[in-house]
Amino acid sequence: SLASLHPSKYIEMNVIDHVRDMAAAGLHSNVRIMSSLLLTMSNNNPELFSPSQKYQLLVYHADAIFHDKEYRNAACKYNMALQQKKVLSKTSKVRPSTGGTASSIQSQVLPSEIEVKYKIAECYTILKLDKDAIAVLDGIPSRQRTPKINMMLANLYRKAGQERSAVTSYKEVLRQCPLALDAIIGLLSLSVKGAEVASMTMDVIQSIPNLDWLSAWIKAYAFIHAGDNHRAINTICSLEKKSLLRDNVDLLVSLADVYFRAGDTKNSILKFEQAQMLDPYLIKGMDVYGYLMAREGHLEDVEVLGGRLFNISDQHAEPWFLFLLIYNVFLFCYNALRNMGRVQEAIIHFREAMRLAPCRLDCYEGLIDCYLASNGIREAMGMANNIYKTLGANAQTLTILATVCLEDPVTQEKAKTLLDKALAQRPDYTKAVVKKAELLSREQKYEEGIALLRNALANQSDCVLHRMLGDFLVAVNDYQEAMDQYSIALSLDPNDQKSLEGMQKMEKEESPADATVELDGDDMEGSGEDGDLEGSDSEAAQWADQEQWFGMQ
Repeated sequence: SLASLHPSKYIEMNVIDHVRDMAAAGLHSNVRIMSSLLLTMSNNNPELFSPSQKYQLLVYHADAIFHDKEYRNAACKYNMALQQKKVLSKTSKVRPSTGGTASSIQSQVLPSEIEVKYKIAECYTILKLDKDAIAVLDGIPSRQRTPKINMMLANLYRKAGQERSAVTSYKEVLRQCPLALDAIIGLLSLSVKGAEVASMTMDVIQSIPNLDWLSAWIKAYAFIHAGDNHRAINTICSLEKKSLLRDNVDLLVSLADVYFRAGDTKNSILKFEQAQMLDPYLIKGMDVYGYLMAREGHLEDVEVLGGRLFNISDQHAEPWFLFLLIYNVFLFCYNALRNMGRVQEAIIHFREAMRLAPCRLDCYEGLIDCYLASNGIREAMGMANNIYKTLGANAQTLTILATVCLEDPVTQEKAKTLLDKALAQRPDYTKAVVKKAELLSREQKYEEGIALLRNALANQSDCVLHRMLGDFLVAVNDYQEAMDQYSIALSLDPNDQKSLEGMQKMEKEESPADATVELDGDDMEGSGEDGDLEGSDSEAAQWADQEQWFGMQ
């Protein structure tokens, strides 16, 4: 028969085609079984398949394994396919093709070697073997790199800190695909000027109708990555108001995130809720939204949100961050900071939160709080300095650094300077106001403290600030207004124990001297609990343990 006379041709014209067709049809489990059997046949009888056939089988087999998410196994099989491809190349040079029809067809359908290398790099990236992934992609000549290869390479370079190479790769993506917006964001995140990035898209903007918004979009993200939150908000708002871009979920999430960075909790929550209503399956940014909801005391809603996100996908950081937020990080850290024997466990949880959400400042603040609570001032100072250098001198980073500087008598003046700079940028930033008030209390500059707190309360009503103002008023013997401030604080948060204690002491008509002592000690102990417009839940634990920090018992 024809099969007995030409077994290779029979398999080439039938079985390999069937395997290829099943792969194209997405029948991955079927491909895996069949290709495994055929590869075993090849191992037992090397003459049964040609080098090109075995190469194809190895690729199809690896693809099926990749689909099953066995990435280490898939990478191994892809590498075996590349080795087989080398054998194929050598035999092609030694034994030229006879020019048969089947041979010509076979050469046309061979899986791309470049695509196989991309798949290997994809496996390595998922396995967090970034150096190996870079090595594979670097081995592809520049002219043969497709846009997706350059994009992956750019992301890997950026993650590895090879910024110049990352910029080159992102620019190559834009050269081939000028509307690759994620590549644009990548360039802006690497401090490439917005005007330079915009120039790379100018031709397509001018040649395609209804893309006039793209220049403003680039400008908005340039402001975001430059840390200019005010202009970023204005630019995104102007974009979002355009009729063609109204209710765009990505823009709303970006706007909500910038509001969060700027400390505008109310508008941040509002925009996140608007985005979530438009897209019930939204995951991006929901970690920030959940965090803000937790700060507002809506922990049950955060649990529901976390469960919904897990149902959508457990492959993203956001649902895991919410899980840690509720069960491990913040609530656990409160207990840990009150029970000094468990601070090291809290540090472990905060480091895990940082790994899952490396861009969230509250994770770093929580870890700094833990370091300070365990007298790790050196570690806290190192992290605070690193945040300051990385994110620049804004109200948040200045206040974080000042908080650590307050721990060392030698750096008290530096702390005061940092807080003054923070308040110059944002006079209503609650964390900075609280810290500056604590410093003024130490120095017994009560009138300055009263003026500071009144100024901060002119544009907001905050439980912590009202309570602190009550403490300062007690110190200057203004008991009636102090009672009023405690009452306002309790109306904002009926569970605020410190305000209640302040009122009870007032009712007992303590002497002014005793009241002053209480200001320096217990009443200031909890001066940051859950009242900060911008601060994190971890701040509550920080204030709760400040007696140890400041030595004011």
